[in-house]
Amino acid sequence: MHSVVVGTTGVTAHDVLAVARAGARVELSEEAVAALAAAREIVDALAAKPEPVYGVSTGFGALATRHISPELRAQLQRNIVRSHAAGMGPRVEREVVRALMFLRLKTVCSGHTGVRPEVAQTMADVLNAGITPVVHEYGSLGCSGDLAPLSHCALALMGEGDAEGPDGVVRPAGELLREHGIEPVELREKEGLALLNGTDGMLGMLIMALADLDSLYTSADITAALSLEGLLGTDKVLAPELHAIRPHPGQAASAANMLAVLKGSQLTGHHQDDAPRVQDAYSVRCAPQVAGAGRDTLAHARLVAERELAAAVDNPVVLPDGRVESNGNFHGAPVAYVLDFLAIAAADLGSIAERRTDRLLDKNRSHGLPPFLADDAGVDSGLMIAQYTQAALVSELKRLAVPASADSIPSSAMQEDHVSMGWSAARKLRTAVDNLTRVIAVELYAAARAVELREGLEPAPASRAVIEAARAAGVGGPGPDRFLAPDLAAADAFVRGGGLVAAAEKVTGPLR
Repeated sequence: MHSVVVGTTGVTAHDVLAVARAGARVELSEEAVAALAAAREIVDALAAKPEPVYGVSTGFGALATRHISPELRAQLQRNIVRSHAAGMGPRVEREVVRALMFLRLKTVCSGHTGVRPEVAQTMADVLNAGITPVVHEYGSLGCSGDLAPLSHCALALMGEGDAEGPDGVVRPAGELLREHGIEPVELREKEGLALLNGTDGMLGMLIMALADLDSLYTSADITAALSLEGLLGTDKVLAPELHAIRPHPGQAASAANMLAVLKGSQLTGHHQDDAPRVQDAYSVRCAPQVAGAGRDTLAHARLVAERELAAAVDNPVVLPDGRVESNGNFHGAPVAYVLDFLAIAAADLGSIAERRTDRLLDKNRSHGLPPFLADDAGVDSGLMIAQYTQAALVSELKRLAVPASADSIPSSAMQEDHVSMGWSAARKLRTAVDNLTRVIAVELYAAARAVELREGLEPAPASRAVIEAARAAGVGGPGPDRFLAPDLAAADAFVRGGGLVAAAEKVTGPLR
């Protein structure tokens, strides 16, 4: 099995995906172990001094003014984990929890947290054993870190709380640790706090959303091209020279993808109206501009994620000169903003896809296609309600686009009086990505049927390959009304699993 080695300078998005989704093993580099030990020496030296140091020999948050005597410090670290493991609601997905744990380990290994090497090794051991702590939906305000989610993970390291074993069964964490020969950690000064204080949950969800949206934006370019063919639109608007004079890179990439898919099509540029079209509708003509703006938003979000992956987010932090300083780097604003930006872009991409679907189904605007792409309109309803479902999904996407990061709610007796809500932004983005996949699947379903109904005109070879692959994957073609939900589910699985992009790229080569 592939292994990911964690050093002192951060990890890559590929590493996070490998651990979170593919179950890659985690190893600590010798450099990381040395950095952990060096930082711990600094913390131990400060703990031995009579002067209070925040996070080492004091309380936390609004209780930071209390000096904690040495005999109570281990209890303090246990207590902060237990009291902060206060999440509620549904369980968070396994891949999110694994990303959360791995990213916290990444920061611990930076040598800026003061955590002992054995604690870091236990974190790696838990990941490698396939033990996934139970983390709940609600509890993080995205400031002072994803406190409650991280606390549930730290609780499992202590052998407390519940966790899911590699068999998928939830059991007491202590039992699972024993079965895998893992000794529960006994936290010392600063360690409880260091395990809780990071943007790891929202960052992990951002990285996974970026990977999913990369594929979805390419998928959307393909379905937009199929819709253009189904509507007998013109591909002249995709010419590179038109996009070069408005030099947004995402726009150029989307236009190039559509042009590649449409190469060799006999369906583009035909007009069957009494009054020939001068221009296609915006949902067709402006597809590269809308998808391209989303692609550029992805690029910005990826830059933020890369910076955060290189960061060591904790409070207080151990500095190379031996100081342990309080700071505000745990505030999730940078990550929260881009999570919200992506939800807005996803909503707009879904919205323009739905408009193309509606146009394909409307006999007054589809340029010769039967009403609702039905076999016998009136007897058959065709794809009428498939578009209703798509419209419902788009309306939900619009609600999910309302930014979480524009909100803040004070906590901790007004000590933490401005928070990012980044965790909430991440949770709603996951739902948005899920729904966008379904929206694109409905457009694929409608566009493929429309292209097949254009008898006597051959679609582009790439379009033909997509339609044939979809049919082989269980996505039904034209014909009388039938139970539609299984067809839509098959289209969803075809898009979600990468089959749509793979089918097109067999003809076009790699798309952008």
